[in-house]
Amino acid sequence: MSRDDGGMGRDDGGMSRDDGGMGRDDETLEAHLMIRHPAVYILASRRNGTLYIGVTSNLPKRIWEHKQDLIEGFTKRYRVHQLVWYQRLESMEAAIQLEKRMKGWRREWKLRAIEEMNPTWRDLFEDFTAGD
Repeated sequence: MSRDDGGMGRDDGGMSRDDGGMGRDDETLEAHLMIRHPAVYILASRRNGTLYIGVTSNLPKRIWEHKQDLIEGFTKRYRVHQLVWYQRLESMEAAIQLEKRMKGWRREWKLRAIEEMNPTWRDLFEDFTAGD
């Protein structure tokens, strides 16, 4: 997509709404823009199960690929498909640094991070697909 409007077919950035609030088009645009942020994420096979830490520039797409078993390796082999934690960062460099640090964390620290963000271990991928 090389369009200046982010491929959303809008030339006003979603800012010309008369009601001044966040309408459906604005929420869609905001979600689309969020997609391109570098992110570190944790996938789990189940609550307190096998964990996987990864990094991406397009979180919804990457998680979808894991869920469809399109990525060969660990997550496919051990059925690690549930997005239980993520953090968006300003740059890919920062995301890669955080991923490397987190991969060195003790398991209990990873579990604590998940519990703080997502105490029920809900699949957070649903947040990206709720409006589809």
